[in-house]
Amino acid sequence: MFVREGYVEERTEFASGTLVYAVKTSQGNTLSADFSNGNLILYVPAAMLQQWAATDLVGMDHSMHLPNGKQLYLLIEKDFKCIDAPVTEDQSDMYEHPLKAC
Repeated sequence: MFVREGYVEERTEFASGTLVYAVKTSQGNTLSADFSNGNLILYVPAAMLQQWAATDLVGMDHSMHLPNGKQLYLLIEKDFKCIDAPVTEDQSDMYEHPLKAC
């Protein structure tokens, strides 16, 4: 889904509001992120996304420099089927597990 459409979004409901978190393709050269109005977006460069999807590369990471001199560590990894047991969620949009079959 993310590879085809370039965007995926999930939501977590809290009593005081909703956290929206998304992953979106970008034209940049490195992973980056932004947080605004309860929305967290991780940006993945299109070239990195294509390499990630077409190879056995499991994850990508980057330390993003912040204006205050600190760094934010970003990590994105493939979501494999059959990682947790018992399976209680729809796994149709997950990557096949490289070491076992479900």
